Amino acid sequence: MLSVNDVGVSFGGSQLFSHVDLQFTPGNCYGIIGANGAGKSTLLRVLCGSLEPSSGTVSMDKNDRMSVLEQDHFKYDAYPVLDTVIMGNRRLYDIMKEKEALYAKEDFSEADGEKAAELEGEFAELNGWEAESEAAQLLNGLGLSTPLHDAQMSSLDGRQKVKVLLAQALFGNPSIVLLDEPTNFLDLEATAWLEEFLIDYPGTVLVVSHDRHFLNAVCTHTVDIDYNKVRLYMGNYDFWYESSKMMQQLIRNQNKKKEEKIRDLQAFIQRFSANKSKSKQATSRKKILDSITLEELPASSRRYPFVGFEMDREAGKDILFVEGLSKTIDGVKVLDNVSFIVNKGEKIALVGDNEAGQTALFQILTGEDEPDAGSFKWGVSTSRSYFPKDNAAFFDNCELDLLNWLRQYAKDTTETYLRGFLGRMLFSGDDVFKPAKVLSGGEKVRCMLSRMMMAQSNVLLLDQPTNHLDLESITALNDGLAAFGGNILFSTHDYEMTATLADRIIELRAGKPGCLDYTGDYEGFLAWKKEHGEA
Repeated sequence: MLSVNDVGVSFGGSQLFSHVDLQFTPGNCYGIIGANGAGKSTLLRVLCGSLEPSSGTVSMDKNDRMSVLEQDHFKYDAYPVLDTVIMGNRRLYDIMKEKEALYAKEDFSEADGEKAAELEGEFAELNGWEAESEAAQLLNGLGLSTPLHDAQMSSLDGRQKVKVLLAQALFGNPSIVLLDEPTNFLDLEATAWLEEFLIDYPGTVLVVSHDRHFLNAVCTHTVDIDYNKVRLYMGNYDFWYESSKMMQQLIRNQNKKKEEKIRDLQAFIQRFSANKSKSKQATSRKKILDSITLEELPASSRRYPFVGFEMDREAGKDILFVEGLSKTIDGVKVLDNVSFIVNKGEKIALVGDNEAGQTALFQILTGEDEPDAGSFKWGVSTSRSYFPKDNAAFFDNCELDLLNWLRQYAKDTTETYLRGFLGRMLFSGDDVFKPAKVLSGGEKVRCMLSRMMMAQSNVLLLDQPTNHLDLESITALNDGLAAFGGNILFSTHDYEMTATLADRIIELRAGKPGCLDYTGDYEGFLAWKKEHGEA
């Protein structure tokens, strides 16, 4: 068990949070949520001991072992992949190396034999004989193929390193696992594997994530950092989100129909407690939700941007024809004879681990790059807006303030109109005079979405639009895209967006020609792949 007693953290005289008292118990997964800058990662650092709190203490049982997802992707470049995973249990790894050194000695003494026997005993207690097998299973589950298990970490790309470090954090069944954005850079299939792993995990898991589907799938509790306080609620993210909105409405209407709102909230709790969509968790979740009282529901200060896309005209029947597109980048063929036709109104998700191919396809379709072979043709009635994965060209070295940055893309250039538009995207008051080049990653994304909304196009192309966004903005974007009546082609690490938005799936497979093209939602696509041996 992990205990937090009267913990507070402040920086430069500014209080991040204070008087935090929490108990984290085995068999539960705690999702830590909060606006950007609220202190989610800071709380994890306090819990693992890498940051000393300004006040209070953190303690855990003496026999517990804590594991933390490493954030430095270059830390283990000098080691093989399997060794890096086994380092998740540092004592086991040290025993392995000490044994190897002893047995390699030419003058192996009686004392060495006694020490080796002692190490062998501890090695067996730590399940050392199964270490390499367990490490391999974790790596395979996350989609890192067996030939890479003996590779040096320095030879892997960034996405592969993330998978190794995640396997390291999960290795050896630690009592407590702290995961900061574990689904970042994971493809959707690896995320699905991680969900199943954590659902059955017997230890204590704390996770910071912007992935709503992931939080809903694995979390039994929600830790909300808001109003400079840290509060623990029962239930997953959806339960927190819906009950928070209802509580906000209740607070706003304290003197109007209060009793009716209370009845609505109680019915809401009962509805969630009866939800058996996750059979593995249904019983435990029902017990948790049945125990919730009205006073335990959250009231949040969160602000949600407004994301809404309108079309200046409706597209005709012909949208897009793609024929035999191929592209090689830095000697790697990322697109190989890719062909498909986009029909009117379709919302298509590009999925798979070939993100370079996804970006290359977007860049070709928007005219930013040329294919090595093949062709494509847009329908004459289509108008397109593009959200690039890398938006640096729009902001780096830009001397304009935010108001004038947006004015470049506006038909109505009046300050009143621009301020109104920026206000809906959470830029108010003097925020509009902030230089565009100093905006945070999330602020830049909101600006790029504003630019797209102003264009009023009937086709939207979005390459990883949820990167850098907080949960509130991701939710608003998901809702805005779902309400859009035109065509969408998009890629995202956000499982929920793919699952709820797409009605067609195209998987671009690294090292394989063509693409997998499935008409239907993402859950159906996964089942179809499994049935046809494509998984």
